[in-house]
Amino acid sequence: MKTTFIKPNEVKRNWWIIDATDKTLGRISVIIARLLMGKHKVDYTPYADCGDYVIVINAEKIKLSSDKAENKKYYRYSGYPGGLKETTFNQLIRKHPDEPIKDAVKGMIPKNKLRYRMMKRLKVYSGEEHPHNSQNPLPYKEEE
Repeated sequence: MKTTFIKPNEVKRNWWIIDATDKTLGRISVIIARLLMGKHKVDYTPYADCGDYVIVINAEKIKLSSDKAENKKYYRYSGYPGGLKETTFNQLIRKHPDEPIKDAVKGMIPKNKLRYRMMKRLKVYSGEEHPHNSQNPLPYKEEE
Protein backbone atom coordinates (compact mmCIF):
# COMPACT_ATOMS: atom_id res chain seq x y z
CA MET A 1 0.00 0.00 0.00
CA LYS A 2 1.17 3.50 -0.77
CA THR A 3 0.68 6.54 1.39
CA THR A 4 -0.07 9.64 -0.63
CA PHE A 5 0.62 13.13 0.63
CA ILE A 6 -1.21 16.15 -0.68
CA LYS A 7 0.76 18.92 -2.34
CA PRO A 8 -0.08 22.59 -1.71
CA ASN A 9 -1.33 23.10 -5.27
CA GLU A 10 -3.69 20.08 -5.03
CA VAL A 11 -5.66 21.42 -2.06
CA LYS A 12 -9.37 21.98 -2.67
CA ARG A 13 -10.80 24.42 -0.13
CA ASN A 14 -14.47 24.55 0.80
CA TRP A 15 -16.27 27.41 2.54
CA TRP A 16 -18.28 26.53 5.66
CA ILE A 17 -20.71 28.74 7.55
CA ILE A 18 -21.40 28.15 11.25
CA ASP A 19 -24.13 29.88 13.25
CA ALA A 20 -22.89 30.50 16.81
CA THR A 21 -26.31 31.31 18.28
CA ASP A 22 -26.63 29.68 21.75
CA LYS A 23 -23.61 27.42 21.15
CA THR A 24 -20.95 26.86 23.81
CA LEU A 25 -17.64 28.59 23.08
CA GLY A 26 -15.39 25.56 23.59
CA ARG A 27 -17.55 23.13 21.65
CA ILE A 28 -17.85 25.36 18.61
CA SER A 29 -14.14 26.25 18.74
CA VAL A 30 -13.17 22.58 18.44
CA ILE A 31 -15.30 22.25 15.29
CA ILE A 32 -13.83 25.42 13.78
CA ALA A 33 -10.23 24.37 14.55
CA ARG A 34 -10.84 20.96 12.98
CA LEU A 35 -12.17 22.55 9.77
CA LEU A 36 -9.30 25.07 9.60
CA MET A 37 -6.67 22.33 9.95
CA GLY A 38 -8.38 20.05 7.43
CA LYS A 39 -8.64 17.06 9.78
CA HIS A 40 -12.10 16.24 8.42
CA LYS A 41 -10.64 15.48 4.99
CA VAL A 42 -9.45 12.10 3.76
CA ASP A 43 -6.20 13.54 2.41
CA TYR A 44 -5.20 15.36 5.63
CA THR A 45 -1.46 15.96 5.89
CA PRO A 46 -0.14 17.42 9.17
CA TYR A 47 2.64 19.52 7.68
CA ALA A 48 0.57 20.85 4.74
CA ASP A 49 -1.97 23.64 4.90
CA CYS A 50 -5.01 21.74 3.62
CA GLY A 51 -7.85 23.23 5.67
CA ASP A 52 -11.01 25.05 4.63
CA TYR A 53 -12.43 28.53 5.09
CA VAL A 54 -14.82 29.03 8.01
CA ILE A 55 -17.38 31.84 8.41
CA VAL A 56 -18.89 32.27 11.88
CA ILE A 57 -22.04 34.40 12.18
CA ASN A 58 -23.87 35.66 15.29
CA ALA A 59 -20.68 35.70 17.35
CA GLU A 60 -22.23 37.98 19.98
CA LYS A 61 -24.84 35.30 20.82
CA ILE A 62 -22.29 32.70 21.96
CA LYS A 63 -22.56 31.42 25.52
CA LEU A 64 -20.36 29.95 28.22
CA SER A 65 -21.26 27.27 30.72
CA SER A 66 -21.99 28.07 34.39
CA ASP A 67 -20.87 31.51 35.63
CA LYS A 68 -17.81 31.86 33.37
CA ALA A 69 -19.28 34.93 31.67
CA GLU A 70 -18.50 36.98 34.79
CA ASN A 71 -15.42 35.07 35.99
CA LYS A 72 -13.47 34.30 32.79
CA LYS A 73 -10.65 36.82 32.31
CA TYR A 74 -8.69 37.79 29.22
CA TYR A 75 -5.27 39.32 29.85
CA ARG A 76 -3.07 41.55 27.73
CA TYR A 77 0.24 43.13 28.61
CA SER A 78 1.61 46.38 27.19
CA GLY A 79 5.24 45.61 28.03
CA TYR A 80 5.54 48.41 30.57
CA PRO A 81 5.69 47.94 34.34
CA GLY A 82 2.14 47.83 35.67
CA GLY A 83 0.81 47.38 32.12
CA LEU A 84 -1.19 44.20 32.73
CA LYS A 85 -4.82 44.70 31.70
CA GLU A 86 -7.64 42.27 32.33
CA THR A 87 -11.08 42.07 30.76
CA THR A 88 -14.01 39.80 31.58
CA PHE A 89 -15.84 37.81 28.93
CA ASN A 90 -18.93 40.03 29.16
CA GLN A 91 -16.89 43.21 28.61
CA LEU A 92 -15.02 41.67 25.69
CA ILE A 93 -18.13 40.33 23.96
CA ARG A 94 -19.76 43.77 24.16
CA LYS A 95 -16.75 45.59 22.70
CA HIS A 96 -15.29 42.96 20.30
CA PRO A 97 -17.75 40.07 19.75
CA ASP A 98 -15.34 38.20 17.47
CA GLU A 99 -12.35 38.08 19.84
CA PRO A 100 -13.42 35.24 22.21
CA ILE A 101 -13.96 32.86 19.28
CA LYS A 102 -10.68 33.83 17.59
CA ASP A 103 -8.78 33.49 20.87
CA ALA A 104 -10.24 30.04 21.62
CA VAL A 105 -9.56 28.72 18.11
CA LYS A 106 -6.04 30.14 18.08
CA GLY A 107 -5.22 28.12 21.19
CA MET A 108 -6.47 24.91 19.56
CA ILE A 109 -4.54 24.94 16.29
CA PRO A 110 -0.86 23.94 16.05
CA LYS A 111 1.72 26.41 17.30
CA ASN A 112 3.83 26.56 14.15
CA LYS A 113 4.24 28.54 10.94
CA LEU A 114 0.90 27.34 9.57
CA ARG A 115 -1.05 28.96 12.43
CA TYR A 116 -1.10 32.40 10.82
CA ARG A 117 -2.32 31.00 7.49
CA MET A 118 -5.06 29.00 9.19
CA MET A 119 -6.25 31.97 11.23
CA LYS A 120 -6.48 34.11 8.08
CA ARG A 121 -9.11 31.68 6.78
CA LEU A 122 -11.35 32.24 9.84
CA LYS A 123 -13.96 34.97 9.30
CA VAL A 124 -16.03 35.95 12.36
CA TYR A 125 -19.02 38.34 12.22
CA SER A 126 -21.24 39.59 15.01
CA GLY A 127 -24.49 39.63 13.02
CA GLU A 128 -26.25 37.54 10.39
CA GLU A 129 -24.68 39.42 7.46
CA HIS A 130 -21.35 38.50 5.88
CA PRO A 131 -19.69 39.55 2.60
CA HIS A 132 -18.87 36.00 1.42
CA ASN A 133 -22.10 35.01 -0.36
CA SER A 134 -20.32 34.72 -3.71
CA GLN A 135 -18.21 31.83 -2.33
CA ASN A 136 -21.40 29.78 -1.74
CA PRO A 137 -20.58 28.64 1.81
CA LEU A 138 -22.10 25.35 2.94
CA PRO A 139 -23.92 25.27 6.30
CA TYR A 140 -22.03 23.02 8.70
CA LYS A 141 -24.13 20.32 10.35
CA GLU A 142 -22.49 18.93 13.48
CA GLU A 143 -22.99 15.27 14.32
CA GLU A 144 -25.04 14.74 17.44
